[in-house]
Amino acid sequence: MKAKNASSEGYFVLLGFSNWPHLEVVLFVVILVFYLMTLIGNLFIIILSYLDSHLHTPMYFFLSNLSLLDLCYTTSSIPQLLVNLWGPEKAISYAGCMIQLYFVLAFGTTECMLLVVMSYDRYVALCRPLHYTVLMHPRFCHLLAVASWVSGFTTSALHSSFTFWVPLCGHRQVDHFFCEVPALLRLSCIDTHANELTLMVMSSIFVIMPLILILSSYGSIARAVLRMQSTAGLQKVFGTCGAHLIVVALFFIPVMYIYLQPPSGNSQDQGKFIALFYTVVTPSLNPLIYTLRSKDARRTVKRLMGWEWEM
Repeated sequence: MKAKNASSEGYFVLLGFSNWPHLEVVLFVVILVFYLMTLIGNLFIIILSYLDSHLHTPMYFFLSNLSLLDLCYTTSSIPQLLVNLWGPEKAISYAGCMIQLYFVLAFGTTECMLLVVMSYDRYVALCRPLHYTVLMHPRFCHLLAVASWVSGFTTSALHSSFTFWVPLCGHRQVDHFFCEVPALLRLSCIDTHANELTLMVMSSIFVIMPLILILSSYGSIARAVLRMQSTAGLQKVFGTCGAHLIVVALFFIPVMYIYLQPPSGNSQDQGKFIALFYTVVTPSLNPLIYTLRSKDARRTVKRLMGWEWEM
């Protein structure tokens, strides 16, 4: 089969959930609701953290970064998905596909790194409280945040380039709801083992290693917690760290399933529904998980709204 350059054709077709046409309307409504929850919830956290000086802490600084990241992450793929679910037109331009792939990878990688930084912040706060203000100096916090964003965008540039250098064979039908590396590699007419190996190595570095660091931080926190005598202190620790661990599980488990095996090694249909978790569900739940379990956030809401009764 003769290889063709997709850029000469000008577009890709995102098949998405076209195998289940009866589900597309339902999925449109559900995904739209989750997307609106993501926009409202994450904007709420960003505004809340900015307005209240009591929340000008490293924890809420990183949480604001996570909220901004989730806003960008969902917006890089969900609007296109909603358009495709609403009507018969499912095309995306070649340039649009490149841009979408780049930003999805960039924001996803940045989130992996930012969750590591947030776990380090919790480790210092709970295991080295007397040194917290020194170790988590505002300048250092800004440096950690910038490093997370830069690493994500740099890695994505390399990965996107490797993916779009692969020649494609004839058809331009991407069996996914957005331009994702495994789905694009399936269109290739050459051996993609080198690309698949690169994908697994990079995923190991930016998924497995961050997960190991996060679990190490919480292992240290767990040991410190077991030595605590205060019941109230234990509840506060488990409340804060439990929220973070829930976010970590909701994000890392689906990502590991998709990216830590060859593109031919997973079910394409199953992979689409799993991808909905880290692109749609997790970003919408992050604000609820953090704010509902945070007394500081609830107090801020009460103070800003002028409520006098206890929440």
